[in-house]
Amino acid sequence: MPDLWSLPLAANLARHGDRLAVVTPDGAELTYAQLGTRVAETVEALGPTRRLVAVTAANEVEPLVTYLAATAAGHPVLLGAPGGASASGDTLFDTYNPDVVLERRPAGWRLVERRRGSAHHLHPELAVLLSTSGSTGSPKLVRLSAANLQSNAEAIANYLDIRATDRASAALPMHYCYGLSVLNSNLCRGAALLLTADSVVDPRFWTMFAAHGGTSLHGVPYTFDLLERVGFDALDLPALRYVTQAGGALAPHRVRQFAELGRRRGWRFFVMYGQTEATARMAYLPPDLAASRPDAVGVPVPGGSFEVLPSEVPGQGELVYRGPNVMLGYAETPADLALGRTVHALRTGDIARRTEDGLYEVVGRTAQFVKLFGLRIDLRQAERVLAEHGHTVACAGTDDALVVAVEAADGGPVTAAVRDLLGLPAGQVRVVPVDTLPRLSSGKIDYAALRRLSGDPQPAAPAGRSLRERFAAVLGRPRVAGTDTFVSLGGDSLSYVQMSIEIERALGYVPKNWHTTPVAELDRLTARPSRRPVRTAIMETNIALRAVAITLVVGTHAGLFHLLGGAHLLLMVAGWSFARFCLSRDTGTSLGILRSAARIAVPAMLWLAWRVFETTDVTVANVLLVNNYVRTGAGGYWFIEALVQTLLLFAAVLAVPAVRRWERRHGFAFALLCLGIAFLVNFAAQDTPSYPERAMATHGVLWFFVLGWLAHRAASPTRKLVVAGIALLVIPGYFGDPVRDAVVVVGLGILLFVPQLRLPRVAVLVLAPVASASLYIYLTHYAVLDLTLHRMPAIAVLGLGVASGLLLWLTVDRLRREVGRRPFTVPRREVRVG
Repeated sequence: MPDLWSLPLAANLARHGDRLAVVTPDGAELTYAQLGTRVAETVEALGPTRRLVAVTAANEVEPLVTYLAATAAGHPVLLGAPGGASASGDTLFDTYNPDVVLERRPAGWRLVERRRGSAHHLHPELAVLLSTSGSTGSPKLVRLSAANLQSNAEAIANYLDIRATDRASAALPMHYCYGLSVLNSNLCRGAALLLTADSVVDPRFWTMFAAHGGTSLHGVPYTFDLLERVGFDALDLPALRYVTQAGGALAPHRVRQFAELGRRRGWRFFVMYGQTEATARMAYLPPDLAASRPDAVGVPVPGGSFEVLPSEVPGQGELVYRGPNVMLGYAETPADLALGRTVHALRTGDIARRTEDGLYEVVGRTAQFVKLFGLRIDLRQAERVLAEHGHTVACAGTDDALVVAVEAADGGPVTAAVRDLLGLPAGQVRVVPVDTLPRLSSGKIDYAALRRLSGDPQPAAPAGRSLRERFAAVLGRPRVAGTDTFVSLGGDSLSYVQMSIEIERALGYVPKNWHTTPVAELDRLTARPSRRPVRTAIMETNIALRAVAITLVVGTHAGLFHLLGGAHLLLMVAGWSFARFCLSRDTGTSLGILRSAARIAVPAMLWLAWRVFETTDVTVANVLLVNNYVRTGAGGYWFIEALVQTLLLFAAVLAVPAVRRWERRHGFAFALLCLGIAFLVNFAAQDTPSYPERAMATHGVLWFFVLGWLAHRAASPTRKLVVAGIALLVIPGYFGDPVRDAVVVVGLGILLFVPQLRLPRVAVLVLAPVASASLYIYLTHYAVLDLTLHRMPAIAVLGLGVASGLLLWLTVDRLRREVGRRPFTVPRREVRVG
């Protein structure tokens, strides 16, 4: 297509001959001649008609070849994140309706032609479409030309002094402008790319890097945190020539640290500044200035220039960049692909100043300030100040409060630092301890997710002396027949704990299989004297685990301790209870599953609807229990959202008569099959902006629920060992936190092999109501945290969090019983036994 704009660095690969071009993740090597041949073959496959080509941009050979072929031949390329980009089901691909898609299939990569021509009017200069910040979650794209890409690649290659003998690590996402610039700048100089999806904490990364004589390393600020963890300063990397950093500001003390390390080890450290709208890079800090001027972004890249717009602050203003790498403009709809240049100068949104030595410093962000007590707080400056004092944090907020996420188990030191260093009262600051700061697929901080972080009574005994009356009160039934059982009456995991308490009160112990025993038979047992000791009591393990798990959740959030895994353990117990009650032969209908889902969803939705008016964190997405995918509200309610969604899913699946019959005949095998499917769904959907965090989205946690279900179906010792083996195979290492892994593994082991616990009676009296109220404790403790965290001792916050949930549970339970006594209650269906 000679009349179209092609990318020279892609069209002229063969000129580099037999030099090494690419090392694949599996260690295979391609020369430039071989790479050029594969690119030419793909150019032929794409055809002469100019079309929009979408590429699932994994760091593998096929996506690289397709990108190069399309840009060489003048086809515009839409680069999408791996894991979510496909011909259907991906926000960007659905919005822009590409003509050709490279996607991963089970049998390998495949170029899918969706139409012979094009559905679009494509501007001749359009070469690449990139999402800002490397995210595919928004349809807003940056339109780049071949001239943008070529000029920026050459400028970067110039100031980095890239050579044909270089071996560059290509670990950054290809759909992220920084990762793409690493590819382009090295290819235009005939250097080699070491393609990998491994993180710098993975030993395989360093094995590959050392084996092929890696000469350059590239990372975002988070990468450098990881480098410290793996002991980068002690690694033997004799071929390393330079290291680059971009994708956000690195704290000045860290810049000095790595500049000094590079000086000692013989490599140069380049700090770079850029935006997707400028193709990649706008400025770089010369390595010899990194130690003395670590707070500067440096000088413009070759061919570019800066202007600081006048403002009310002398010498400071918004930074404007001009250069051949400035984008054509944005695209928000497919119609925008026909547009030519709409942007000539890039307003960066950063507040900057030019110093006397000619360097530029970014001192703030036009949209990254909050105002507290009349004070204008620069969020990025707050991060830098706290980082200089040893705290790894990210800051967000509103004019009402500052939210500080910290990678630590205890937020107390950061609260004190905010008070002392920033001069802010602790009452207006919410410090949230997290395992890792929320990040986009590009490695940058996900500030939208960060903003979403900003969030002993006893149950009354039912009236009546007989167990039949107790059943009626607990389950809200006007009448209970002697032939009824707990399961046939619609009992579920939420009412199970409370009913077991009533049975224990009446009998002095809880009979085995009481939930499937006719009420009349249980009632007759009340006349028999109990031989159980009065100072101890038997409690079913699943009840105790529910109480322990919810205590772990609240205690960790309150900062009393740092033991994650409670919510995922609750999911396993929920799966166990699902198999026990919802799939019982006495009921086992989709209607029963829907009833259980409603008992969770209705109070949760009502509570969250009230919270919408009490806090800015909770949104309509939370109320509708879909925020774990929409991600516009408070993220903490993911457990309830995932549980309700899971129940609705299985209600639909088991509504098919043939499926329900198979489940009844082959309970263990059916659960095992569901577990396998859940595993595939989980591992096929990796963490990307299109697919939220696996640990908190239904597709990612479904397998925990099904594993609990499978555990209940494991009736024989052999099957129990099979389930335990599966757990030991898949859970350790899943969270990247050995303690969190252990909480879930040990909990499942106890559930499998210890059906009952003999506990002091007082422990049962405490654990049982906590287990009964676990849903409500989970719901209410976030409100308690908002009111009390960092104002009260953590143990008091835990106590209030549990007590608030108990109080709400008692209130709802009382209302439900009152409604259950009314004559308009829907009559139940009698189920006869025998």
